[in-house]
Amino acid sequence: MKFSLVLLGLFLLGVVAGATGLAPQILLLDTVSLQLVRLLLLLVGLGMGLDPQFFDYLRQINPRMLFVPAGIAIGSLLGAGLVSLLLPGISIRDGAAVGAGLGYYSLSSILIGQARGPQLGVVALISNILREMSTLLLAPFLVRAFGKLAPVASAGATSSDTSLPVIQRYTDSETTLIAVVNGLVLTLLVPFLVSFLV
Repeated sequence: MKFSLVLLGLFLLGVVAGATGLAPQILLLDTVSLQLVRLLLLLVGLGMGLDPQFFDYLRQINPRMLFVPAGIAIGSLLGAGLVSLLLPGISIRDGAAVGAGLGYYSLSSILIGQARGPQLGVVALISNILREMSTLLLAPFLVRAFGKLAPVASAGATSSDTSLPVIQRYTDSETTLIAVVNGLVLTLLVPFLVSFLV
């Protein structure tokens, strides 16, 4: 929860810095944003490769586990696309692109913001941060109401990192492994899904 609040605070600080003109103008160039996205992807890859348990997780993957991230990705795209019908000015495709962020707020908001403008980028950022925060706050309720996979679905791509401790605490070791696999697969899918939709 603390990590999510820090991220939300940094986002608000960025909004204030941009609105007041305190941000350096070089940060507003699309080329800088694109280079930062590339650096972010490199760091995610390094983080996975440097994690000593990463290859252990890969060896433990049962192919049936891949149905979980597939279902979550499809559900997120369909759900966000349908919700966009209720929102003026957001097409089904743009709504699905926001859903394709799958909780990976940093990357998806930058890609969507570059392709569709800062307003939709902010929608993507806020919706994906809320996805993570709701998982962190509601995990015990989600497990009781909907079962052990509910917080994994709610967390999306964050199920293998920031949301993993609460998933581990309120579920079991099998669900924790599924959460790690789910997060890894969805993290890899986000750039492709978002780019395709925008």
